[in-house]
Amino acid sequence: MSMIRRSELDGAVREGILSSAQADRLAAFLAGSAAATEPRFTFVHVLYYLGGMIAIGAMSLFMTLGWNALGGWGGFFISVCYAVLALALTHWLLERKRLSVPAGILATLAVVMVPLAIFFAQMALGYWGENKPYRDYHVFIDWRWLMMEFGTLAVGAILLWRYRFPFMLMPIAVTLWYMSMDLVPYLLGADVVYDWEIRKLISLWFGLAMVLVAFWVDLRSRFSRDYAFWLYLFGVLTFWGGLSLMESGSEWGKLIYCGINVAMILLGAVLGRRVFAVFGGLGVAGYLGYLSYKVFKDSLIFPLALSALGLAIIGLGVLWQRREAQVSARLRGFLPGPLRELIEARALR
Repeated sequence: MSMIRRSELDGAVREGILSSAQADRLAAFLAGSAAATEPRFTFVHVLYYLGGMIAIGAMSLFMTLGWNALGGWGGFFISVCYAVLALALTHWLLERKRLSVPAGILATLAVVMVPLAIFFAQMALGYWGENKPYRDYHVFIDWRWLMMEFGTLAVGAILLWRYRFPFMLMPIAVTLWYMSMDLVPYLLGADVVYDWEIRKLISLWFGLAMVLVAFWVDLRSRFSRDYAFWLYLFGVLTFWGGLSLMESGSEWGKLIYCGINVAMILLGAVLGRRVFAVFGGLGVAGYLGYLSYKVFKDSLIFPLALSALGLAIIGLGVLWQRREAQVSARLRGFLPGPLRELIEARALR
């Protein structure tokens, strides 16, 4: 409740619920409470995340071939030691220094080390060739990565249960995204890797499943920290990517695609999740671009009609802003309790 807007307090003054002096004191109290309890994004946080992402990238996307010279067991030992060191620093920063942001980044680094450790263990057991580079994991689709991915999900879930840092969901969400691609050749055969129609279909449904999992997590954590952000991000990315790459042989199919993107924008507004609005907006823009360049390329009316539609939407926004509180409260009354609490919690953040 610490993020109530000043405009809402002013509205309470106009309705006679609060006096002007009470609203001023309450706003000052809430501002002080927010500053004391909520993390702020400062230059120090920029340094934390910049350093953390460089370290994470070094052990994943930017891994060099030089590590292969360590051999399978050598690479495995170094990876495990690196993960243990990251966890030790996590515990020290959390328990001794009370610094949750760098502790969460180092716990995430420990999760990132899991697929690297499994990769080198597999290499030592003869599963990979000696010259197989780890960086291929982030480039090529291969069902043989699945053991690394399942291991990452298992260890990541355990560490998340132990430390409960939302940033730890980032490598877990990325792993699920990779898994959506690597499962295709495992389930349907290696030849299907190049069958784009099947891959797009699986991407769509896998992404939708990730979004539903994110929504479930969002409901469970609606009164605590945001654990669903990364699941939403990669779930929507996977779903929208598969949907947008699908071929549509009719204008009705393209119109339905536009309708789905409009629904994503509305869903993003309801749940307070910008990722839906961003990708939905890209989809709507793509459909309007298609109409402009293909269907109505010689029309004089289309730009005028489109601009009129845009102005009408702005007008609708003005009307909605005036009646938002009353209409929203009335509509929320029809929703289940947990969903209503989730929407209200997101509106106050």
